[in-house]
Amino acid sequence: MTATGPPGERSDVTEPKYVSLPWHESLRPTMHGGHEVTLLESGAEFFPALELDIAAAAHGIYLETYIFEDDRTGRRIAAVLAAAARRGVSVHVIVDGFGTVRGRGDWTRTLLDAGVLFETFRPERRRFSLDRQRLRRLHRKLAVIDGRIAFAGGINVLDDLYDPNHGALEHPRLDYAVRVRGPLVAQVHVAAARLWWEISVVNRSLRRHVAGSGAAARAPLHLPDAVRSEVTPAGRTRAAFMLRDNLWHRRTIERAYLRAIGRSRREVLIACAYFFPGARFRRALLAAVARGVRVRLLLQGKVEYRIPHYGSQALYDELLRGGVEIVEYRRSFLHAKVAVIDDWATVGSSNIDPFSLLLAREANVGVNDAVFARSLRERLDAAIDAGGVPIALHGHRQRPRLVRIRNAVALLLLRILLAVTGLAGRY
Repeated sequence: MTATGPPGERSDVTEPKYVSLPWHESLRPTMHGGHEVTLLESGAEFFPALELDIAAAAHGIYLETYIFEDDRTGRRIAAVLAAAARRGVSVHVIVDGFGTVRGRGDWTRTLLDAGVLFETFRPERRRFSLDRQRLRRLHRKLAVIDGRIAFAGGINVLDDLYDPNHGALEHPRLDYAVRVRGPLVAQVHVAAARLWWEISVVNRSLRRHVAGSGAAARAPLHLPDAVRSEVTPAGRTRAAFMLRDNLWHRRTIERAYLRAIGRSRREVLIACAYFFPGARFRRALLAAVARGVRVRLLLQGKVEYRIPHYGSQALYDELLRGGVEIVEYRRSFLHAKVAVIDDWATVGSSNIDPFSLLLAREANVGVNDAVFARSLRERLDAAIDAGGVPIALHGHRQRPRLVRIRNAVALLLLRILLAVTGLAGRY
């Protein structure tokens, strides 16, 4: 691929560099320098940054999210996307068909009336079905602005102080994202454009569009053009873009974790909302402890979904006996999917459970930078101090009988669900 810049004379300012990548470009993760990676904690930092970049967009926007909620935050983001579309920016929005209930509120009408191109990944026809394909969800949260700025992380378009299942929250949900400038934006841009094209083709061929679904249903279908992105070095941080899908990148994120844990020499600090690792992952954590690495897990302490919560607790005994430190975050809901492993860190959408690692479409950014790793570690340590409750082995073994029964039943149900999906042998 050849980097080109706009015509004009050179100056003391670095000339922007651009690449044009075909839609079928390989998206294998490669750690490259030249990035500016800004850590954003929860919606209080994420949404203002996203809004500013959308408001400044001149050419094109892609936004993907699992949940697009009809609350004050959702309506705010819908309004700024609609404003961009009205001034001529090409705006593409993809939501997941399970995570986002279509037609809930007026935000979809705001987008469609403004000419936003809108698609749904695997729309739900029946809310209750035993079809295992329903577990293959679009769980990644990405945004690309003008091919020069990318956002990735775990934050849905959802207010920090509201939960769709539990209502108003006393404290904001704990989550993270990153804003990235530099060469890897081109890969995020290709991934977003490719998925848009794939979903458009599938939805059109299966007649999944409903009346009033807007310009997306009427747009002509053709192979996408090459995606043009700015790759001007924006900093010195080394970073890589990591996808998980069901074709070429099935184990990419899991392998990145295992590689980093296997090489760790000082610390492993993982914050994860839904933690149900396979045997290989658990062995890697225990092996790290055995060679003197401090391993800490910051896990969900409030019961959001009963089966994942109690099933995760069923694994505590093995990990605690092996020297892994476990802290439950109980101040609010933990939605983070991040890790700091020595000087390597990752921020993204992928939980460490079979549904994220083996079924859903996910996206993480890996960062190899001591300064960024220290910043994320400090944020996580602050969260532990503010709302973390350490779990001791003795106390865990003394938990009430009813809780232990719940743990055993939840573990059994999760394993049955894995067997139904056909993935039990691989996990």
